[in-house]
Amino acid sequence: MESFGGDSLSSDRVRLRPHTASDAADHVRWRNDAQVAFWATAGDVRFWPVAAATVDRWFNDKLPAMDPTTDGVYAVDLLDGRHIGMADYRDVDSIARSATVGITIGEKDLWGQGFGSEALLLLIRYLFDNLNLHRVQLDTWSGNERAIRSFARVGFREEGRLRDAVWGPGRYFDSVVMGLLRSDWA
Repeated sequence: MESFGGDSLSSDRVRLRPHTASDAADHVRWRNDAQVAFWATAGDVRFWPVAAATVDRWFNDKLPAMDPTTDGVYAVDLLDGRHIGMADYRDVDSIARSATVGITIGEKDLWGQGFGSEALLLLIRYLFDNLNLHRVQLDTWSGNERAIRSFARVGFREEGRLRDAVWGPGRYFDSVVMGLLRSDWA
């Protein structure tokens, strides 16, 4: 498997590659799409809507300054080059050897086809193999049952819930914390 740093990681159907400024327009479109925002964040108004200038600033200022030992954000592409989403890791703890990951497939016509799971598997393999992590975690809101099932298929286990921690469509939802240990992965 290739490492990041200019290279990409590929499976049979998807590729993770470092983000470029040319990806910004897709991010603006996805973050301003009510359905994408709803499933990603229960419609959290801090996620959307977003101005193109804000996304451009992030791509031009924050993205190049990221240290791959502590965080990274990658484009998810189909092998034909179509940009379909993003995957990230953050909050790397070099002592506990842990990190938090996230995945969003912004192209709604591709939802439910396993592309997010494949991209997440690539990212996890990179983190375990290249950053020597012991643990990877993620969270989602309890109303996103499709994501919870997908994460479980990848190997994540539900480890806890923060009760009523997410305000969603008209009510509170739990924040579901899921984890994957290197020993589970092996």
